[in-house]
Amino acid sequence: MSQSTQNIYGGQAVIEGVMFAGKTTNVTAVRRKNNEIKFFEVPRKTTPWIQKLKKIPLVRGVVAILESSAKGSQHLNFSMESYAEDELEDDKDGAAAVKEEKKGWSLSMIVGVAVAGILSFVAGKLVFTVVPAMIEQLIFGHAFKNIIVHNLIEGVIKILFLLSYLYIISLTPLIKRLFQYHGAEHKVISAYEAGAELTVSNVQRFTRLHYRCGSSFIVFSVLVGIVVYSFFHWDSLWERVYLRVLLLPVVLGASYEALRFTNALRDLPVLRFLGYPGLWLQKLTTKEPTDEQVAVSIASFNRMLEIDRQGVKA
Repeated sequence: MSQSTQNIYGGQAVIEGVMFAGKTTNVTAVRRKNNEIKFFEVPRKTTPWIQKLKKIPLVRGVVAILESSAKGSQHLNFSMESYAEDELEDDKDGAAAVKEEKKGWSLSMIVGVAVAGILSFVAGKLVFTVVPAMIEQLIFGHAFKNIIVHNLIEGVIKILFLLSYLYIISLTPLIKRLFQYHGAEHKVISAYEAGAELTVSNVQRFTRLHYRCGSSFIVFSVLVGIVVYSFFHWDSLWERVYLRVLLLPVVLGASYEALRFTNALRDLPVLRFLGYPGLWLQKLTTKEPTDEQVAVSIASFNRMLEIDRQGVKA
């Protein structure tokens, strides 16, 4: 099956599982402690005006990121609850409390989880954007006046900040397993795009690195930020921070377009190197998955495809 005849799918690793986004439904599969694979399915619904925004270059990137954060938080929350239930299985009162709480879920609670996901993303991005700028200004602010050099040093601080953070959290067992599921997600998508049958042995032969990964987006946001910030002058630390916050949507939108561009060029021998920085970062954000983890990823992807095909028939 050629890639041109396929839909382009993406996914997200969650606690003990993988979520895949289909045309009509987002599906998460998680492996429970008793080896049962449990599914969580959320229909993809969007308003017409959001669909229109997602067709506008630069704007569509910001919309897609916020939408992904909102919907992804629901699936991550489901996986965390499933994990918590398994951890509490010996505590009957605790397990019963969790199940009783889930029964009371309402639309307002679901919306609350989505909003929390967006706020978490925005807060994290602001910290990642503002803190390196403040550090660079405090250390090198009076050393020279060349704005481009200041931005380059700020970019280096961001990269070091990012790599240190990812390395530290990857040492924890839970995050290591999350990164393994991240690798399983990439392997399944790569196998599907190559037209291979989705069996565990087939999928395991593919690389855990993928050009469309959000890790690549993080790298592009740093590189694009260096370019965008170079067009604006500041006279104080607070003016510099203010500009970073104000220009954040521009950087995110441009980074999204850069990621789409490099993905389109990934099959060109000379230009595919544009996506290499993101692939290098994925060596930290993904780990080689076990066969059991790949099986969960395949189950999630197949369920998503099944629902998509049912939607086409309908």
